[in-house]
Parts: sequence; C-alpha cells; structure tokens
Amino acid sequence: MSSGTAVVARNVRHLREQRGLSLAGLARQAGLAKQTLSNLEQGTGNPTVDTLFSIATALGVPVTRLVAEHEQVMTVQRGADVVWMEHEGYKARALDHVYGSGVIENYLVRVGLDPEGTRKPTEPHPVGTLEHLYVISGRVRVGPADSPVELCSGDFVRYPGDRPHVYQSLEGESLVHIVVSVPRVQPGTGAGGTNRVRTHGDVAR
Repeated sequence: MSSGTAVVARNVRHLREQRGLSLAGLARQAGLAKQTLSNLEQGTGNPTVDTLFSIATALGVPVTRLVAEHEQVMTVQRGADVVWMEHEGYKARALDHVYGSGVIENYLVRVGLDPEGTRKPTEPHPVGTLEHLYVISGRVRVGPADSPVELCSGDFVRYPGDRPHVYQSLEGESLVHIVVSVPRVQPGTGAGGTNRVRTHGDVAR
C-alpha cells in the first residue's frame, strides 16, 4: 500500500478502536458499506474525499486527523525565528490555525516549578483535541509525555492533547497561554461528548 493509504488506514482503525466501535458500527454512522470501510482499514481501498469526510464526521474529528501522521502533529515555533508581518499601524505574528467546529477553550496558566518532572502527566482529552501553547514568561518543558519540548518566552508549540501530556516549569513560576481545541463529538461515537477540559486548573497549583 502507498504511504498515504497506510496513514489513513492506521488512523481510521486507531480512532475507531479508541471509541470501541466495530467496523459495522462506524460504517453505519458514516453511511458507508462495511466492506468499503474494511478495505480502507486494510489499505486496499481508494477513498474519495466525500468518504473521508463522512468517516471524519462519524468519528467527530477534523478530516486532517485521518490523513496526517500522528507523530507530525506537534509543531514548534521559536520566538527568535518568527517573522512579524507589517500592517498599517501594527505588526502581527501568526501562531496557528484551528479548523473545523467544536469547543475552543482559552487559558492563562501559571505553571509551578517542576525541574525534575515529578508532576504526573495530565490525562488525555477527547480524541482529536489539540493544544496550542504560547510561553508568555519563564522556561517550560511541555507537550506529549513521551516527547516534551523545552520552550522559553516567545516560543509557541502545538501538540496532540489526546495523549498524556506534561507541563513543567524549569525556572520558578512560568506563565503560558493555552488554547484547547476539542472537536465536536458526534452522538454514538463513544467519546463522551465535548467535555470541558478540567485539568488545567490543577496545573497552576
């Protein structure tokens, strides 16, 4: 199978199994034939754009979540490397874009000192959740628990929030701005609805 087909097959199977859905259950919610979905998960199908959107809608995730390598979701933007765009009367710096619909939550988080990484990782949020974090002050280690990144003031990172993740301040108390994008969860997907993210208040303590 091609690398692109393999990525789609792996992502669809992973998301379906996370929700406890059978092939027949997901096919029914997506309005597809079970064999069509089976072929896709085996990497032998050639899904159309409409098919991918139907599956993404049934799973409650953006279609980009089906076609992107999961490991490539994390993106780091260093403050020292950014380009500020000139506009009339002001300059702007683009951080990131959020696609699709769902719940968008904004937090200012004071992260306490944790240089040894002794704080337990934060529990995963609903599947498809992304966290977009900008460091206002301090130096932190944040991101997926198995591959965190060190950032300082002015740096930005986007990473998957549906995996255990960490927030560690490396120098005193750090201040970060976090935008959490939780995709709209379709009824019956087993994802538990678009729950309010409950964990960031604990980080500040």
